[in-house]
This record gives sequence, structure tokens and C-alpha cells, in this order.
Amino acid sequence: MFKIGIIGAGHIAEKMAYTVQCMENASCYAVASRSLSKAEAFAVKYGFEKAYGSYEELANDPEVQLIYVATPTSHHYEQVRMCLMHDKPVLCEKTFTANAKEAEALIALARERNVYLAEAIWTRYMPFSKTITEWVNSGIIGQPKMLIANLCYPVEHKERVIRPELCGGALFDLGVYPINLALMVFGHDVVDVSSACVKNDLGVDLQNSMTLTYGDGRMAMLQTSVRFASDRKGIIFGDKGYIVIDNINNPQHATLFNSFQVQLTTRSETPRFTGFEYQVEAAIRAITEGKIEPDDMPHEEILRVMRMLDKLKKDWGVRFPMD
Repeated sequence: MFKIGIIGAGHIAEKMAYTVQCMENASCYAVASRSLSKAEAFAVKYGFEKAYGSYEELANDPEVQLIYVATPTSHHYEQVRMCLMHDKPVLCEKTFTANAKEAEALIALARERNVYLAEAIWTRYMPFSKTITEWVNSGIIGQPKMLIANLCYPVEHKERVIRPELCGGALFDLGVYPINLALMVFGHDVVDVSSACVKNDLGVDLQNSMTLTYGDGRMAMLQTSVRFASDRKGIIFGDKGYIVIDNINNPQHATLFNSFQVQLTTRSETPRFTGFEYQVEAAIRAITEGKIEPDDMPHEEILRVMRMLDKLKKDWGVRFPMD
């Protein structure tokens, strides 16, 4: 059983803890919070063996085999760096860091110390995400030409979303999902990124629209917002038909239509547990094989996304204290 440690005891940490409880090859070993009482309550609820009142205590525990960092993005750099300096493999929740400079430094450190480091962008690891990409590449919709995707939730009231010191904004909270979808389906040959956003009084984006143009003329049009709910759909258009994805943040159904809007077939796949299990399994597999990055989200792909986020922020005049 792979012994998992979790830094942070919030909502996303609870989802991971529940997931690990369900897994056969991983166990809930240790949790750390800035509040020892909170860590202890979390440990009791999810069956962890150890609870720590500081993150460094967890990183110092020789039994921990993988640390999942589940804190706000603003804290990722220092916490991940601390774990790597203790030679602990890390699975860091999205968005990976505040900027590409921080990401570059952490990846360089992981490579220097030969320690596993990955971003926990769960859609990258889901088998159904790969199924969708393979379906598109099979030629079933002909030549892919355009992708549209949206992801919007009414979460403007949350502190982590609206404050620059917490790396807030729709882009960092939600925008990484349609961006990753576009890169998974259409690849990396992006020759232009055009965009617009609406910001709050604190200077972070509340909603945005992004268009990625590829060298062969394909386009990906992406929208996110923290001001309202949307249908969360993704549609991939080709010259012989199109595929509709039910939810780009948690894809479980994809429907194929021909060019006359006639539904032809549907594919479905539900996660075994929560969907988080696949990123944990990828980490365990890579660590066991002596690798320092997963095949599903390699370091160069992390950097590609972070550099795109940097450009979008610069274009919008969005700046975090860490920039």
C-alpha cells in the first residue's frame, strides 16, 4: 500500500482523502494543516494514521511516499519546494503555480533531486479524456476544424477566487480546464492567442474569452466565468460531423453527430470512484518505475500551460504579488 500524505484539509483535500480510502493500492497515512485540531479531525474522519500541525512535519515523516498538495495556488511554490527538498514525491493541485517562473524553478529542482513532481489536473489522467481524443483522431468527424468549450460556476463570493494574493480569477480557477482540453485534442501548434476579460476592483478576471489559433487553421474558442453557471459543454467540429462532450470538467458522455445534426452514437465512461484515482495511480506507477513525471501531464506540458497563462495575464493587466 502506497502511503499518501495530504497538505491542506479543505474541500479538495476531502475529495482526495475519500478517493484514497477507496483505492486498493494506496492508503490514507498522514494529513497536515496549519491547525493541528483541524488535521486531527480530518484524520479521524478519513482514517489517517497521523495528523500534523505543520506541513514540514509531514514532509519529514519517513513513511510518506507521496504528498498531495491541496492548498491555494498562491502557496504551491513554497510548499512543493519544501517537499522536494525533503525528497518527497509531489502531486500538486491545479493551477500548478502562480506563474511560469515558479513552475520552471520547481521542475528544475525535481530534476536536480530526481524526485517525482506532477500537476493534479484530473481531466488529463481520466481514461475517458483519452478516449475522446482518440475518437477525434480516428477521423470519425473528418478533419477537426474547431473546438468550443465553456466552464462557468457562480463562485464569485469565494475569497480564493476574487483575491490576487490567492491567485484568484476565472482563468486560474476554471480556465485551465478548457485550455488543457484544447491542448489534448488539438495539440501544441498554437500560433496566436487572442482574448478579452472583465476584471473586478481587485484586478483579477471574473470572466474571459480566449481563442487559440493553430498553424493549420484550427481554432479553439474557450470561455470561463465565476459569475454564473453554464452548461460546461465542449464541442469538437470536423468537416464530416461533430462530438459533444457533456462536461469538460468531468467528462463522462460524448455524443457523435453527422454534418446534418443527426445523432449517430454515444460513448460513456464513469470513474471507478471520484475520478481523482487516476492521477494517484499515475503517480504510483511512475514512482515505482523510477520516473519523475507522468506520461499524462509531463513537465513540458505544465510549462506550456503556465506560459500561456502568463501571456493572458499580461494581456489583461492581471498581476499577482508573486509575479
